[in-house]
Order: sequence, then C-alpha cells, then structure tokens
Amino acid sequence: MKLTESQALNRVATYCSRAERSEFAVRKKLVAWEVPEDAIKRIIDCLRKEKYLDDNRFARGFINDKLNFNKWGRTKIIYELKKRNISESVYNPILDELSGDEFEKQLMHILSVKGKSVKGKNDYDKKTKLIRFALGRGFTMDLVIKCVNKLMGGDDEEYIP
Repeated sequence: MKLTESQALNRVATYCSRAERSEFAVRKKLVAWEVPEDAIKRIIDCLRKEKYLDDNRFARGFINDKLNFNKWGRTKIIYELKKRNISESVYNPILDELSGDEFEKQLMHILSVKGKSVKGKNDYDKKTKLIRFALGRGFTMDLVIKCVNKLMGGDDEEYIP
C-alpha cells in the first residue's frame, strides 16, 4: 500500500497516539507502507518535534510494564529493548534508577508462586527447575541462586548442574 507523505504522517501520528512506540517500530511501519526514505526522515522528525515519538519515554514505559506486569528480569528487558533498536544510553540510566531490590522482590514473588506447582524427585531437582524458570524470565544467575536458596533454604553455595 503506497501512501503520500501527509497520509502517512496522519496515520502514523494516530498509531503513536494510541500507545508509546519506538522510532524503530514507526520506521518499520512506514517502510511497509512504501514511503520514500527522505519522507520517512521528515515524518520521524515531525513526530519527535510534536512529542508523538520519544525513545526515552518509550523505554521508561516498556521497562515499567515488563517489570511490573510481565515479571521480567533485567536481562530479558535489555534483550527486548535491543531488538527494538533502543540505545544503551537511553535504557541504562532508567534501569540504574531501579534498585536491585525491585528485581529481587519480583523474583521472590514469582518463585514462591512457581515453587508451589513445581514437582521434583528431590530438592535438587526442584531447585534446578526453579533456576531454569527464573533464568528464562531474564533474571541474572547470581540473583536467581540467591533467591532460590532463600526460598528453599540452604546456603549460598554455587550451583552446579
């Protein structure tokens, strides 16, 4: 579908007004609409100027949503932001504002819920399954080990699969 520059600007402004969008998502949408590259640059500049598009605001909302609603860890959040071409200089300060306690609190909560449903032959097997689950959610290994040991008891010995 080929759109004129003004049609594309109106559509993408509506698209951005419904939810926070990254510049990467907007650019992808404009390319799919077969908008010429020079027009894409002008449209994105206009959207930035009119405050429809702000990667910093997008990253802040994305991090907040994924931490609080999806219960993701730092690693997975960073991975997803990189997929959306968000610069490290944008998301690192936002992640640094969050204390490690917030990630630990989220992890303890999801591990306590998951721990009730995990079945294992022994404690070691159950611990392994919980660790794998938490790593899949994007939490760091040291935080996962600390929280699993706190939840299941035991000392903070190094995990060896």
